[in-house]
Amino acid sequence: MDADLSALRRDYAAGGLDEPDLSPDPFDMFARWYDDAVTAEIHEPNAMVVATATPDGVPSARFVLLKGFSSGGFVFYTNQSGRKGRELAANPHIALLFPWHPLERQVRVEGTAAAVTREEVKAYFSQRPRGSQLGAWASHQSEPVESREALDAAYREVEQRFEGVEDIEPPDEWGGYRVTPTRFEFWQGRTGRLHDRFVYDLRDNSQWEHQRLAP
Repeated sequence: MDADLSALRRDYAAGGLDEPDLSPDPFDMFARWYDDAVTAEIHEPNAMVVATATPDGVPSARFVLLKGFSSGGFVFYTNQSGRKGRELAANPHIALLFPWHPLERQVRVEGTAAAVTREEVKAYFSQRPRGSQLGAWASHQSEPVESREALDAAYREVEQRFEGVEDIEPPDEWGGYRVTPTRFEFWQGRTGRLHDRFVYDLRDNSQWEHQRLAP
């Protein structure tokens, strides 16, 4: 199949981003744009692309749901024995991307990931729907599975095992990560492909400095 996509384009004219629009603190800036995404009723505004890499620099990326953010970092939960968990164990460098297409915006975050505490994992896991809790026990993320029927059978087995159990503990392999950023980029689409891009870099004095980049 030879697909020619060269004619697929649209001009961006939803707004702009200039120096007076910026907050000195990139976390505050992110919170403002996240609130805009929620107000715009974007489907799953907390959906983000998580990019990891092997120690040799071979990248991989997937969508994950952000489950918390503050000045301490960005938090998400996952099975730590899966590919992303194995890669982060060997190489903690990570990149996040929030693609808010309807607002013609994207936010990129780069930094390092560290495991959250077991107490935090248990607190979050207890809030998950029961079906998601059982799924975490039934699925060994990124491992080969014989068939959909085998996966469904594993779920039924777990369902029977925890029948009558009110508080299900998370599996040992299930956990979470907190991403500590060292760099943010806020991107706003503009006409003529002259997009607005501002980056915040964390300097040695623990201060954030920002500058405009050419699109």
